[in-house]
Amino acid sequence: MKRNIKILAVVLLMAAASCSFTTKKFEDPNKDKLLIDLITYVLNQGHYDAKDINDSFSENVYVDYLEGLDPSKRFFYASDIEEFDAYKDKIDDQIKGKNIEFFNLTYGRLGERMEEARSMYKEILSKPFDFTENEKINTDYDSLEYVSSKEEMRKRWKEQLKFNTLISYYDLKQDEKKKKEDSTSYEMKTDAELEKEARETTLSNINRYYEFTDDLEREDYFSVYINAIVEEFDPHTFYFAPQDKDRFDIAMSGKLEGIGARLVKDSDNITITEVISGGPAWRSEEIGEGDVILKVRQEDEKEAVSIVGMRLDDAVDLIKGPKDTKVTLTVRKKVMGNIEEVTLTRDVIEIEETYAKASMVKKDGRKYGVINLPKFYFDMTDYNERNAASDIKEDIIRLKQEGMEGLVLDLRNNGGGSLKTVVDIAGMFIEEGPIVQVKSNGQRKEVLKDEDPQVLWDGPLVILVNELSASASEILAAAMQDYKRAIIIGSKQTYGKGTVQNVIDLNRWLRNNDMGDMGALKITTQKFYRVNGGSTQLEGVKSDVVVPDRYSFVDIGEKDQENPLPWDKIDAADYDIWNGYVGFDEAIAASKARMETNSQLKLIEDNAKWVKTQSEDSSYPLSYDDYARQAEQDQEMAKQFDAIKDYKTDLTYTSLPYEEELFATDTILKEKRQRWHESLSKDVYIEEAINVLSDIKMNNITKNKLADVERKNKVKN
Repeated sequence: MKRNIKILAVVLLMAAASCSFTTKKFEDPNKDKLLIDLITYVLNQGHYDAKDINDSFSENVYVDYLEGLDPSKRFFYASDIEEFDAYKDKIDDQIKGKNIEFFNLTYGRLGERMEEARSMYKEILSKPFDFTENEKINTDYDSLEYVSSKEEMRKRWKEQLKFNTLISYYDLKQDEKKKKEDSTSYEMKTDAELEKEARETTLSNINRYYEFTDDLEREDYFSVYINAIVEEFDPHTFYFAPQDKDRFDIAMSGKLEGIGARLVKDSDNITITEVISGGPAWRSEEIGEGDVILKVRQEDEKEAVSIVGMRLDDAVDLIKGPKDTKVTLTVRKKVMGNIEEVTLTRDVIEIEETYAKASMVKKDGRKYGVINLPKFYFDMTDYNERNAASDIKEDIIRLKQEGMEGLVLDLRNNGGGSLKTVVDIAGMFIEEGPIVQVKSNGQRKEVLKDEDPQVLWDGPLVILVNELSASASEILAAAMQDYKRAIIIGSKQTYGKGTVQNVIDLNRWLRNNDMGDMGALKITTQKFYRVNGGSTQLEGVKSDVVVPDRYSFVDIGEKDQENPLPWDKIDAADYDIWNGYVGFDEAIAASKARMETNSQLKLIEDNAKWVKTQSEDSSYPLSYDDYARQAEQDQEMAKQFDAIKDYKTDLTYTSLPYEEELFATDTILKEKRQRWHESLSKDVYIEEAINVLSDIKMNNITKNKLADVERKNKVKN
C-alpha cells in the first residue's frame, strides 16, 4: 500500500504545487483588492478548466451576484438595476484591475434599501390584514420584475407579509377548532385576536431575520461577491472566509476543540440548543439546553467579557479554544433563571452524527450487518487520526465477530469527502486492483489502486444510494459495480459529481501579512473516472435495482447546477471482475421483480410526483376562504400518503456489544441509536437490501481461496 499512498499524496498536492513556485507578489494594502488578486491568480493557475474572464463571464457573475443579494426582489428598485447595468460587462475589467467599485456601489445601496424596508414592514404589520380580499401572490421571484416605485415596493412587501401571516392565521384557527372539539367548555379566541397573534408571529420572524443581517459585516457581503465570481468556474469551487474554513474542517473531520455545545443567537441572547454527548459541558452536568451564556472569561483573564448582543461567530470564537485550556461561563439557567459561573476544561469533541454507525439484524435465522456512512470524513491535518476507512474497518470486524453473513453499506445522502478513504474502503472488499482513475488538466491519468491482497469482507455486499449520494460515494459505488462486487440499489442515478477539489490556504502566498486571515479557496483541480473509463460527471452511477424515493422528480443533481464541467471518458484500467458470486444477475432480477410489485414503493413514487406538482405551483390565494379550501384539498390528498410513515417491517435492529456498554453512561447516544433503529425498521430500502443479501449465492471455491490468503497473512504477521 505504501506506493499507493505516495501516488495519492502527489495527486492531492498537485494543484497546490502548481501555484507554489511563483515570483508574483501580492502586496496590495487593501484587503479586498488583495483577495481578488490572490483568488483570480490561483484560479487561473490551478483550476482544472480555467475560464476566460471576459464580458460573457462578467454578465453571468452580474446576474448571479444580484440574485444572491436580493433573491426575492424586495430591496432593489428598477432604478438601482439600471444604475448597476453600467457594470454588467465591466466586472471582468474590474477583476483584472483589482477594482471593487461595483461591489462598493451594490453593498452601500443594499444597506440603504434594507433600512427603508425595515420601517416599511413594521408599518405594514402594525395594521390588521383583510383576508376577504380576492388577491394572489406569485412566489416565482425569478419571473418578477424589479419595482419602479415605493408604492409598488410596499405592495410587494405587503403581499409577502400577508401571505406569511395567512399561513399562521390558518394554523391558529385549526388549533382553536381542535381545542373546542377536545373540550366543549373551551372559549375560542376571536378571529381578530388570532389575526393579531399571527401578525405578531410574522413580525417576530422578520425581526429575527433583520437581527441576523445586522450581525453581518462588510466582509460577509464581500464573500458573496467573491463566490459569485469563483462559482462561475464550476459549482464546487468556493471561497471560504476564515470562519467558514473552520466550519468546513469541522464538517470533514467531525471534530472540534471547545466545550461541546451547539449555540444559537435569539434576539441578543446566545442560547445553548444542544449539549454534545461526551463533551466537557455534558460531563460537567452544570449546563443544559436552553441556558443563556451571558459572559465568557479565559483562564488568564481577570474580567469576563459580556457576549450579550455579540455576533454569534464572535461569541463562539471566545467560547471555543484549544484542548486542556479553561474557560469560565456566566450562565443564566433556563429552569430557575438564576445566574451561575461554570468553569469548563476544553477538550476535543467528536460530533457523533459525522461518523459511521453499525447495526445487526436477523432474518430467517441469519445475521446481517448494516453500516451507515454519512460522509467520507478524515482529519485534514493528520490522516492517521480517526477517519471513515478506519471506522468502517472496525465495524466490519465487530460485525464478523457477531456472525454477519451479509453487509449493507448505506451511502444515501452521503455527499463525499476524502478520496483516500474511498480507496482504503474499497480495498476491504476486493483482493487488489484499481479503484479510481484521476486526471489533472494536461496531465497523464493516475490510477489509484488497492495493492493489498487481503480481503476484510468477502461475503455478500449491497450498497444503497440516492440522488444525493455524490463524489466519493459515487467512486465507491462505481468501483464495486464495475467489479460486480456489490449490487447497487437506489435512485435512477446518483448526484453526478465527478470532480476533485483541493482546499488551498490563501495565506501561503503572503509575507509579513498584517491584514489577518485571508481564508481559503476550494478549487476543482481534477476529474475522476471509473475503472471502466466512464465518468460519473453529470451521469452519476446508475443503480442495478432502481427504486423510487422522495427525490425522484426533483432537480437536485450536478446536471441541474450552473456551470458544471462536461461528461467525458478515458481508457479503462486493467481490472478483473469479482468471481466470488454465483447467480449475481439472478439476484438483481429477483430484486427488480419484488420492487415492481411493492405497494409501499408505488405509494412513495406517487407521493414524489405529487410533491413535484405542488412545488411547481407558485401562485397562492391571499383570501382566507380560498386558502383554507386549497389547504383542505391538499390535506385530503396528503392523507393518501400517510401509510408511507406507518410502514413497518418485521426486522429488529440491535447495536453491537461495545455500544451497548456505552449506553450505561451515555443515555444521549442510546436515544440516538434507538431512533435510528426505529427508522431502519420502517425503511423499505434497507428491507430490500437484506432480501438481496439473502438471495446472493457465494462461489465457495473463491471463498475458500480467500480464506487461505487470509490465513497466510495471519501467519506472516
